Amino acid sequence: MQIIDGKKIADKIKDEIVAEILLCNHDNVCAPERPMLAIILVGDRPDSELYVSLKEREAKKVGVDTTLYKFSASTPPSELEETIKFLNTDEDTDGILLQLPLPDNFNTDKLIALMNPAKDADRFHPENIKRLMAGDEEFLPPVCQVILEILEDIKYDPVGKSAGVIANSEIFGQALAKILELHGALTKIFSSSDEDLAEQTAKADILITAVGQPGLITEKFVKKDAVIIDIGISKEGKKVLGDVNFESVKDKAGYLTPVPGGVGPITIAAALRNVVELYKKRSNKIK
Repeated sequence: MQIIDGKKIADKIKDEIVAEILLCNHDNVCAPERPMLAIILVGDRPDSELYVSLKEREAKKVGVDTTLYKFSASTPPSELEETIKFLNTDEDTDGILLQLPLPDNFNTDKLIALMNPAKDADRFHPENIKRLMAGDEEFLPPVCQVILEILEDIKYDPVGKSAGVIANSEIFGQALAKILELHGALTKIFSSSDEDLAEQTAKADILITAVGQPGLITEKFVKKDAVIIDIGISKEGKKVLGDVNFESVKDKAGYLTPVPGGVGPITIAAALRNVVELYKKRSNKIK
């Protein structure tokens, strides 16, 4: 089995981002000088705080400025809505990133829909999902970019291959399945509660799991030499775990993203790439 090096793929994307920003500023076609990403963090989940700090750190490395809007879990939803409305029209903000999951007292779908779709860095606004489902690949959700970047890195052609997506979020699963379908794979979406899950996923040449259930995927779920992309990251104490039981599948899978060090770094880099593309679009309008 070959371990997929997410950090190496992310570093390539970040090098491209730095070059894009330098070129944009050198040619005097971008204003202001650096892209700006607004990050909204609600509550005090340790994993969310960690992910936000990583995004801020990586953004700084590549030349993307960030502003953090931090709210307590007891903040009235209306206050968060007003902040999003402000950022929607703020001329200095190129991208908005709402760190998920939100506390239970917030309506996630409502807040995502409230964003200006042209500033949605994660590209999960309903209008952006609609564009993806119609085959528009101009700006993809970072998690969809992860899939394409990994397949390109391992030189794996998905055309005609069977692909299975395990996701408990319907929108998330549809987005992942759609990007594979657009690139020629024959896709099916499953839920972790499906009774015949192992039987079905064991037929997939490409298996993507995004459940957040540590150790869910064992040898019986995996086709020989399958490409396994583990997006279902969760935490137990200080340990970061994926959906895949590494020891169980290591002698059967062809490729596997490790946790940590797999999809995480690529997802952050892809989100920053989206911000740079939004920055370039805004700059062109300014000019």
